[in-house]
Amino acid sequence: MQKITSFLWFDNQAEEAVNFYCSVFKNSKTGKVARYDEAGSKAAGRPVGSVMTASFQLEGHEFVALNGGPIFKINPSISFIVNCRTASDVEELWNKLIEGGTALMPLDKYPFSEKYGWLQDKYGLSWQLIVAMGEIKQTIIPSLMFVGKVAGRAEEAINFYTSIFKNSTVGNIFRYGAGQQPDKEGTVMFADFTLNGQWFAAMDSAHEHKFNFNEAISFMVNCETQEEVDYYWNKLTGNGGQESQCGWLKDKFGVSWQITPTVLTKYINDPDAKKAKRVMQAMLQMKKIEIAPLEEAYANA
Repeated sequence: MQKITSFLWFDNQAEEAVNFYCSVFKNSKTGKVARYDEAGSKAAGRPVGSVMTASFQLEGHEFVALNGGPIFKINPSISFIVNCRTASDVEELWNKLIEGGTALMPLDKYPFSEKYGWLQDKYGLSWQLIVAMGEIKQTIIPSLMFVGKVAGRAEEAINFYTSIFKNSTVGNIFRYGAGQQPDKEGTVMFADFTLNGQWFAAMDSAHEHKFNFNEAISFMVNCETQEEVDYYWNKLTGNGGQESQCGWLKDKFGVSWQITPTVLTKYINDPDAKKAKRVMQAMLQMKKIEIAPLEEAYANA
């Protein structure tokens, strides 16, 4: 299991989107599907028995898709870079993902790659497809674009995240030069970094955008102990972050995280519907997740 799982919020298309992505990427597989019980249904306004979450893998990268209703919409502030070996691989993925979607940067040759394109697919999810230079260490890389009020803070965010997660490094940083307005000289044109050994990317953009970070794409931190839950919760909500419900939070840059004990996922997917329901009811009362009450709810006959 990845330490950090990319979590996607859909209205009611999670299962459809998962099947689409798994049909597009050759190295893919579907995982567990959790369905809404009465408690979850009431909280989310979704039908009892309908798909709540569906896990899946694309090129070894773990995702979870949620049917959460129309509250949040996926936007390009967080996209996924796909490192390809050849131009034909880029073109093949582009032709599949662009169906019903929109080109954000046309598929073409650029100074940084012989073939690159940025698109938003029919579900709103954004992909940057590129012929990678050199060794491919990770095929799919989440990429954060700092815009609006947080434009110019990408490097600060990278330093913040790498100070929190173990086994983290700062990789390459390419900066805007003079005359590249509206971006300020010295801010991040592109950078990559690792968190717990997983690669991420970040960039600043001072251009006018009609979107910001929101809950539609979040990063779920899988925790084994209450000590881990407390650590990540306190670190990521610190210095201006915001607590939310059910293990969700926003950090000081507006990026959404879920600090989730692995036992919660295990309990909610338990084949004993009564146990799963009690755990769900307990979790819905929480902001930061507390493992002990979950265990008590699970064990309570």
